Amino acid sequence: MLIRRKKGWEIPERDTTPQSVYQNRRQFLKGIAAGSIGATAASLPISSALAQGAASTADLYPVSRNPAYTVDRELTEKAKALTYNNFYEFGSHKSISQAAQAMNVRPWTVKIDGLVENPIEIDFEDLVRKMPLEERVYRFRCVEAWAMTVPWSGFPMKALVDFAKPLSGAKYVEMETASQKDTMPGLRQFWYPWPYIEGLTMAEATNELTMIATGIYGEELPKQNGAPLRLVTPWKYGFKNIKSIVRFTFTDQRPKSFWEDINSDEYGFWANVNPEVPHPRWSQAHERLLNNGESVPTRIYNGYGDYVADMYKGMENEKLFM
Repeated sequence: MLIRRKKGWEIPERDTTPQSVYQNRRQFLKGIAAGSIGATAASLPISSALAQGAASTADLYPVSRNPAYTVDRELTEKAKALTYNNFYEFGSHKSISQAAQAMNVRPWTVKIDGLVENPIEIDFEDLVRKMPLEERVYRFRCVEAWAMTVPWSGFPMKALVDFAKPLSGAKYVEMETASQKDTMPGLRQFWYPWPYIEGLTMAEATNELTMIATGIYGEELPKQNGAPLRLVTPWKYGFKNIKSIVRFTFTDQRPKSFWEDINSDEYGFWANVNPEVPHPRWSQAHERLLNNGESVPTRIYNGYGDYVADMYKGMENEKLFM
């Protein structure tokens, strides 16, 4: 008889929000009525807020939810998750959802290079149709101490690693965000080290929680949320979750990420969530839920320690939690 031990962050499937509830339009309208965030959403019809409207991958969604990945919080209202976004290429504030609609997401070419058997460039639509799509409900924790819970659609990053066929010398995966000077006004801020770069170790990239998201709330990923594909590592702070990826480079050198390059005293390579390790300018002990503003205690590894803590054993000298 197979007995499955429930992970510390899981709850029974019966306690999760049903898909029919979070997709209910009344919830969306309720969010619009709630305040300024909703007002922003009101100017963005659902279809125009999405990555491409009737793009050629829209037929893939919604995808089946994987019941192994559920959390003990209600889903964040869709209107809030789609209008409260960090995306510095479009501005250093949270209200970039309108500006992000200028980004061109079709055609979209993904480059896979570095220490791989055969470096390639592949169209996003061809890539995503080769991948095993599913939906997972994850917590999301920003380094700025706010949090949300969203249903991501996409595929395990391990599937992309297997597709890339890295060589034995590959120790890291470096990822790069698109740089569209004609659509991204933030690129004019020359003091930032564009393009946006992030990286993972091979162990992190192939961890079963690590996901490449291509959708959210049962639909294609909106531009402001990182269309057409973004990284999701739920045990790390949100700035690690690089958006609008155009390149995956397998390398034997640790990448220097965007925020680490800007200020390594505040933002490191690992960025694992820990309530006991404060940011130099604020505490990480609590987080503000985007749904209602409630302050709740932060969990180490954002509650996902059962799946990821073993990767960091013996690394006491690393700054794992910044």
